[in-house]
Amino acid sequence: MWEAMAREAAADAGAPGAVAGLDSIQVVFCQSWEYDDPSGRLAGRLGADPSHRSYSGLGGSVPVRLLSGAASAMADGQLDLALVVGGEALATRRHLPDPAWSHAPETPSPYPITVDRTEARHGIFQAYLTFALLDSARRQHLGRSMIEHQQVLGQLLAPLSEVAAKDPEHAWFPIARDAAEIATPSPANRMVATPYTKYMTAIMDVDMAAAVLVATEARADALGVPADRRVYLRGSGAAEEPATMAARPDLWRSPAMGAAFASALGPVPADDVAHLDLYSCFASSLAFAADTLGATGDRQLTVTGGLPYHGGPGSNYTTHALAAMVETLRSDPDAYGLVTGIGMHMTSHAAALLSTRPGPVPTPAAAPELPTVPVVSPVDGPAVVQAWSTVYGRQGPEWTALIAERPDGSRCYARVEEPPDEDVDLSGRTVTVVTGENRITTATL
Repeated sequence: MWEAMAREAAADAGAPGAVAGLDSIQVVFCQSWEYDDPSGRLAGRLGADPSHRSYSGLGGSVPVRLLSGAASAMADGQLDLALVVGGEALATRRHLPDPAWSHAPETPSPYPITVDRTEARHGIFQAYLTFALLDSARRQHLGRSMIEHQQVLGQLLAPLSEVAAKDPEHAWFPIARDAAEIATPSPANRMVATPYTKYMTAIMDVDMAAAVLVATEARADALGVPADRRVYLRGSGAAEEPATMAARPDLWRSPAMGAAFASALGPVPADDVAHLDLYSCFASSLAFAADTLGATGDRQLTVTGGLPYHGGPGSNYTTHALAAMVETLRSDPDAYGLVTGIGMHMTSHAAALLSTRPGPVPTPAAAPELPTVPVVSPVDGPAVVQAWSTVYGRQGPEWTALIAERPDGSRCYARVEEPPDEDVDLSGRTVTVVTGENRITTATL
């Protein structure tokens, strides 16, 4: 898949022989299969001998960061032609759990993820739960009822499914769903974690691959890339939130996301960006980004259909978004397009501004140092719920996760082992927390 996409990207640029002359091959982390030497094996398949070869870490912001890094290296004269490529075959792996695929390493590598120990101890590590917790904080900040918020989320996501439905060649779920179908639990659309239903969540079990080529203007000229195939990087940015969610002062927004977007946009007003692909693994990531940009009303927030409907192939979704944005901008000359990515628990943010119009590229702004709130464990006593979500299994609600604030302003994580009734809102409620065995804090309502 990587090889096919690399060759297709070169053919799409009008330079089919470009892959043999790559200076850099950057492969996005693959969850489907571990190779002994991913970029080296791909170089061999392409007949290339790049001086720079890399295999990325995990995260939805990775492809945008790789694009920005390649462009920066080109600006410094280190590279002329780079490939960013990734793919997943997780749908196949569901049905083929033990494939006899090629070039496995002699010793498997550790999974490249670092989880906050306190969060993990309380069962708070799955993305559908962590993004749901942040969603509840935003709902509380906006003063919405649970019913109203559920309806708004359906309205936010339904237009994404319509985009996917118009692109059956590339979307894994090319089905237009209305807001009520997305927001309402049903046998086909079970609850996953309050407020998210299945139709609101990213689906990683897809077979998908994508690639982008990055070149200097001089190398593109030498390769004979036609002017109408070129799309220029006009700005980029990246920033990090505190890794521990409870440590973030405002759980309902992301200052790091704002910093990454501002760096990418530079002097270009957000309202002047005609095309957006905002990372949409869950509704909170999409809503936080729309809030940050002031993207209200009928603005289209994706060019692919987003991770729940186009499909979310592990860390590689934004490579698809970049490829789709290139195609979109070619058909709308002089327009701007913004692609954003998010990694881990709304932690790692990246953005890239693209246009068919060449122009100066501002130096990416330095990421800000963000304040934090103390997170304590063990802890006992009263605390006020700042964020919460009930986790569901296939048979119904199982337990509830909390982020709560103590009277001294510090925060803690806690579990409610007997989740409340589905129509009960815990936001702002005072609970009693007690830390017990294995330093697990439980809360009573």
